[in-house]
Amino acid sequence: MKLNLNEIPRDIGYYLAGFADGEGSFNISFRKRDDYTTGWKVSACFNVSQKERIILTLFKQHLKCGTLRSRPDGIWYYEVNNLNALRENVIPFFWKFNFLSAKKKKDFSTFCKIIKLLEFNDHHSIEGIQKILELRENMNNGGNRKFSSQEILDSIIKESPETVRQTQHLS
Repeated sequence: MKLNLNEIPRDIGYYLAGFADGEGSFNISFRKRDDYTTGWKVSACFNVSQKERIILTLFKQHLKCGTLRSRPDGIWYYEVNNLNALRENVIPFFWKFNFLSAKKKKDFSTFCKIIKLLEFNDHHSIEGIQKILELRENMNNGGNRKFSSQEILDSIIKESPETVRQTQHLS
């Protein structure tokens, strides 16, 4: 559903932005996938977690996208991982109702750059993956990641058709 920023009351918009400033996260994840050209699926996500569902319901209601789910330990998650919803709803919302902390502003700005790369399918090339990984390194204080940037790049270079052709040519 298309977001109309003028329909969001200012106090709610700034409340949600402030809440996300402290509790929200912008993430770029890599998942190993054999059916992808580079061998990796690149996903972007905005999420907020909280014990109280009502606050997260406000995000879903006013951003007009995303999903709510609960964990067994009673924590609720609101997340948006659809590229169109991120581009058309989440990003415009946070441009209008911006963050106060320098850290979240920086992460958001980097996230927006990566979304642009994903929109233009740059994640389907080695060079695009390298650029996304470089940008991602500066987000969320380096983050707690399952795969390091080097592991991802090494696997792409090792499995790249161009690398295979060069290796076969040398044999």
